[in-house]
Amino acid sequence: MIFRQLFDAASSTYTYLLACADTREAMIIDTVFEQYDRDAALVRELDLEVRYVLDTHVHADHVTGAWLWREQTGAQSGIADAANVDEIDIRIANGDVFAFGNESITARATPGHTSGCLTYVTRDLSMAFTGDTLLIRGAGRTDFQGGSAHRMWQSIREQIFTLPDHCLLYPGHDYDGRTVSTVAEEKAYNPRIGGEAKEEDFVGYMNNLALPHPRLIDIAVPANLKGGKPDQPLVNESWGPIIQTFAGVPEIRPDWVARHRDELHLLDVRSEGEYSGELGHICGAQLIPLDELRDRLSEVPQEKPVIAICQSGRRSAMATQILRQGGIDHCANLAGGMIQWQRLSLPRTALD
Repeated sequence: MIFRQLFDAASSTYTYLLACADTREAMIIDTVFEQYDRDAALVRELDLEVRYVLDTHVHADHVTGAWLWREQTGAQSGIADAANVDEIDIRIANGDVFAFGNESITARATPGHTSGCLTYVTRDLSMAFTGDTLLIRGAGRTDFQGGSAHRMWQSIREQIFTLPDHCLLYPGHDYDGRTVSTVAEEKAYNPRIGGEAKEEDFVGYMNNLALPHPRLIDIAVPANLKGGKPDQPLVNESWGPIIQTFAGVPEIRPDWVARHRDELHLLDVRSEGEYSGELGHICGAQLIPLDELRDRLSEVPQEKPVIAICQSGRRSAMATQILRQGGIDHCANLAGGMIQWQRLSLPRTALD
């Protein structure tokens, strides 16, 4: 199985991408709205098709990307039926199975942090995605959204600690950089519910956390009760079909650039020798070598979107960062550079 653990630094949220290596069907657990471009780029680069976008619960610290994935890719979104969420495709019950290619996960109801929490377990019981029910050496708070320390005790003991000791546990968050634990570890070392802790010990601990409410709760919870659907229509780049790579680089296809050359400013960041060398250059492209670009930004016209160009698309990727740092937001990297431009037999200099 293909597996990736992704991180949102603003909310310390983990997003999980799982996919079948044979069919390339995939699913995502606990997406973050602001990370859609990053995650979609990874899906595209791995040649995957996302079938399901599932949440472990109604989050209070970030807005889910479930609605956005539905709109952009046609993936089906899902969350616990008990969460009472609108704008959702699947209302999940305990025991529901979700297949993606030759792989599958099963939903286990694990209320306690909220009344609608789920833990997702792979078919071979080797991995479990616990959301905020069980964290690494901790457990999610139980003081709002229908939370209950007693119910969480039962959920962890009956649904998570009954998994094999070697089962890897992946939490919804971690604020100290920890990425994974196991059932055996949490049974032994979790300070809230591990070791010889009894229910009254756990409940007493949880009921006295006295934590402040999450900073974004007033924004996140209402949005997540609508499946992450924003109140206002999204604003997209209007000047061209930008593709954001997993590395965060805005790219654009060379054939589109060739068809819209008069509407764009082409900026070649190679050396002068390369500009007039074997690969040639695109007619009318401005030459500013990458090493000089920061000092010569004022020479780059801003009336049109800027397309950065180099040999392979690597140096020009850095050029887009320099352009954006300099306040030129409407810019993109020519995907594949002049190598791809030549491969596609697109017009270069007047000699073509």
